[in-house]
Amino acid sequence: MAIQVAAALIDNGAGRILLVRKAETTSFMLPGGKIEQSETALDALARELEEEIGLLPPVAAVPLGRFEAEAANEPGHTVAAALFHITRPFTPRPAAEIAEARWVDMRQAERLPLAPLVRTHVLPLFDRLGLTS
Repeated sequence: MAIQVAAALIDNGAGRILLVRKAETTSFMLPGGKIEQSETALDALARELEEEIGLLPPVAAVPLGRFEAEAANEPGHTVAAALFHITRPFTPRPAAEIAEARWVDMRQAERLPLAPLVRTHVLPLFDRLGLTS
């Protein structure tokens, strides 16, 4: 059974996307998190972005679709991500379980230890959406 999550591909409008790393982990991933039973994916995304990186609603999020990949931090599980695109330059404030937040370009992202969802689905979208500088 897949873990249902909402995640945001956030770009700053200058060729960089935001990746985060949870405390005591090594993989960089998109900000977002698990969808609670009473939430829509967009509600969960807004809650998680505020909790994890201090991005306050309202946030204009464009749905990109649903993507599945191996879970980065839960061995033997997969994630089914409702993925959204947001263009918003801001200074992230890592909080909750987030230890680090980085704006990276495509070349920098490729050199990081990435969650499977990012490596498999997000990096190809990076170029397809015209986010490279």
